[in-house]
Amino acid sequence: MWGKRTVRSLHLEKKGLRGLAIAESFKQNSTKSIFSGVVMRRDFVIDGFVFGSATLEGNDATDAILKMYDDLERPDVSYILISGLIVSMYNIIDIKKLFEVLKIPIIGVSYRDSSGIEDSLKHHFPNSFESKINEYEKLGKREKITLSTSHDVYVRKEGCTLNDVRHLLNDLTLHGSIPEPIRVSQLLAKTLLEKGLSF
Repeated sequence: MWGKRTVRSLHLEKKGLRGLAIAESFKQNSTKSIFSGVVMRRDFVIDGFVFGSATLEGNDATDAILKMYDDLERPDVSYILISGLIVSMYNIIDIKKLFEVLKIPIIGVSYRDSSGIEDSLKHHFPNSFESKINEYEKLGKREKITLSTSHDVYVRKEGCTLNDVRHLLNDLTLHGSIPEPIRVSQLLAKTLLEKGLSF
């Protein structure tokens, strides 16, 4: 499905550098979340959308993102930016697997400091928390970046340096802490959810 790929790095000098930004939305009483993906250039031109879904409290978010990338059929997408790597009620995205398969930089962004979720995982998954904690620990520690907007974000990344991530997020964040491609993707996911659409 994904074939043999060579690793690609971020070419931050390109104005037309394209990324796929993914965000989700869900209702507490449903079984699935909606993922929306926006292809946006570094100069904020939008030139693609893709959609997917993941199971609340499930283990399929990583595969959902791989399918979204495959559905796009866009080899010009140079990186993936994800709003959080723990989504859909503790459905944990395997950022290392995404990078190993797709061979492009993968960046997970969150907006609040956290001391960890081990206790929550034990509470929500009393019979299977060990595998969830293992997946969570594989993510590694988040790294803090203070953006040029003076807001802090917390990132995990594969296939790029922290300096690359800082440069990219400063370019993409017009105000506050949420990069513009993610902000658009969040709005889209929320709207689709409100309209009752599913994928």
